[in-house]
Amino acid sequence: MLLLVATACTRPQRVINVFQDCNVQGYCTDVQFRDSILNTVPPDAEWPSYGRTPYGDRHSPLTQITPANVSKLEVAWRFHTGEGAPEFKTRAPTALEVTPLVFRGTMYLSTPLGRVFAVDPTSGNRRWLFDPQVDRNIYFGDFANRGVALWLDSTAAAGSRCSLRIFVATIDTRLISLDAGTGTPCSDFGQLGSVQLRNGLRNAPANAGEYEETSPPTVVGGVVVVGSAVADNNRIDAASGEVRGFDARTGALRWTWHPVPQDSTIPAWRTWVGPNAHRTGAANAWTIFAADPARNVVFVPTSSPSVDYFGGERKGDNQYANSITAINAATGAVIWTFQTVRHDLWDYDNASPPALVTLQVDGRAVPALLLATKTGQLFALNRETGESLFPISRGNVPASDVPGEEAATTQILGSGLPALSPQRLSLDEVWGPTPEGLAACRQRFGELRNDGTFTPPSIRGSLIMPSNVGGAHWGGFAFDPSNDVVVVPTNRIAAVITLIPRAAYEARQGRETVGERIGTEYAMMRGTPFVLKRELFLGPSNAPCTPPPFGALTALSLRTRQILWSVPLGTSEGLEKIGIRVPPGIAGAINLGGPITTASGLVFIGASLDRYFRAFDVTNGRELWKFALPAGGKATPMTYLGSDGRQYVVIAAGGDGKAWGWSDEIIAFALPRSAR
Repeated sequence: MLLLVATACTRPQRVINVFQDCNVQGYCTDVQFRDSILNTVPPDAEWPSYGRTPYGDRHSPLTQITPANVSKLEVAWRFHTGEGAPEFKTRAPTALEVTPLVFRGTMYLSTPLGRVFAVDPTSGNRRWLFDPQVDRNIYFGDFANRGVALWLDSTAAAGSRCSLRIFVATIDTRLISLDAGTGTPCSDFGQLGSVQLRNGLRNAPANAGEYEETSPPTVVGGVVVVGSAVADNNRIDAASGEVRGFDARTGALRWTWHPVPQDSTIPAWRTWVGPNAHRTGAANAWTIFAADPARNVVFVPTSSPSVDYFGGERKGDNQYANSITAINAATGAVIWTFQTVRHDLWDYDNASPPALVTLQVDGRAVPALLLATKTGQLFALNRETGESLFPISRGNVPASDVPGEEAATTQILGSGLPALSPQRLSLDEVWGPTPEGLAACRQRFGELRNDGTFTPPSIRGSLIMPSNVGGAHWGGFAFDPSNDVVVVPTNRIAAVITLIPRAAYEARQGRETVGERIGTEYAMMRGTPFVLKRELFLGPSNAPCTPPPFGALTALSLRTRQILWSVPLGTSEGLEKIGIRVPPGIAGAINLGGPITTASGLVFIGASLDRYFRAFDVTNGRELWKFALPAGGKATPMTYLGSDGRQYVVIAAGGDGKAWGWSDEIIAFALPRSAR
């Protein structure tokens, strides 16, 4: 076993030989590595994984819809999940964020309540429904389900029951295996088709809503790999964020990986300092993973440890948290890990799904991993070693002035590629829609701590840029392989983080308050001396003090290492829903949701608060088409070829029950038959 600890910022911690189970070319030959639907590039007509391929590139080779005819797109069908009916009323708002899958002539999609539908992808007619009967009275903070995973068992007879399985991870933390033909549970998996993911956690959840599942699992080599979503900022020993691998046939636990290390013999253990450090919760992996089935590797992005904004009980760099880690899918062994943020104090989760691509570097083809971060950076790493493909810059960052806190002294300040979003805000850049608003914003700017990138939280209030909603966010990015172009949605609005001494908070009879995540909220951060106040940096009229655009769509060329274009994403329509007031005509809105690209040169994305679904030209960022959805497309779209020969583009137009509105619709678009 190879044990190397990196000391340079471009060299990740190396734990085992990446090819220890494979041949000299790195391709695994055991049958268990060949029984996954993910092992081959899917037919052009299909979209069988969240990112179309297991690599997460979100690129379709279809070319029927082009920049020349995309303006003719029309609604082909609408599918209602039915969850607007009174019998589906929930205690917390739900978010329809699913990306449907299409495989072998059937569409599979899931809802926030974990209900799974099989749908005819050409007509939109329902074929079957599975309902796991989620308890709707539980308050789930992120009441969403972003999709299902498919797995083809090569040892089963073709067409036999459960030879093609659907895996869904429900919000109430059940991992369920279904027969794709009938939608009924595969009884040989776990207990009658289900495994309860709360069982066996190092830190048990304090309540039913603290620990959730919001993203689809990843199936690699007969192993179902699943992470979790953990509620932020409640307590230092929040529910733990183990990543686990389960046998895809039986549901038996194969391995567990701890992002907060529990083994004192591994180097990462020593980067968690203090008597409570190894009791820290979270550092969980709540977004979508990428997989390299040929090498039997899954790539896991992790989040910040608990609590997000105070690390006095978890001193040190906190390795494995805020990282991208390559894991052997058969054994759970760490192959390499690369940390993007040391000792996170900013809620800089690695929320964006990674993508596996091939890049030309110095005249040779290199298997690469791309990762966009909330810090507004795009990292390009060697997929086999975890080393950066471009020179990374690391520099000194501001020290904390909060008693008991020890911020990291250095951070990565540049990935070797241009930043995707602004990295800091200066006095000259402060904005206001009126002279009075501008003056007020400048006054408050002067009152806040603002020492540039990675300014730590403070008692007086710190300006954080990028904010906790990015930079890049969970919507991720798409990769166009014909041009080596990455297309990324970003947010460009600053936040203010204030740590309120607990005694002062209690003296004024403060109470626990849960607010909209992109508005103002308080959190108790039990186990620390402070209560968190988190808010957007707004002026007296509730207009952002950050200059527009507040959200953007950016294309970066990995050939030239330059930004190709960057355009506002969204409009001022809808900003009032989160209490932001700006004059009409301001471009760019806060956005959450992802893009896809097509071989014809198109980018499709919803995501923005103004509820429009848009198509852009990938070469120049020109908007070519838009459609007003019934609620925000807070999801990633997909595209496929129907049995009628038409290319369809589908998006969940469900919003989130809050700022993005609410709907229960999945909408498919296609060209009129006469326009093809």
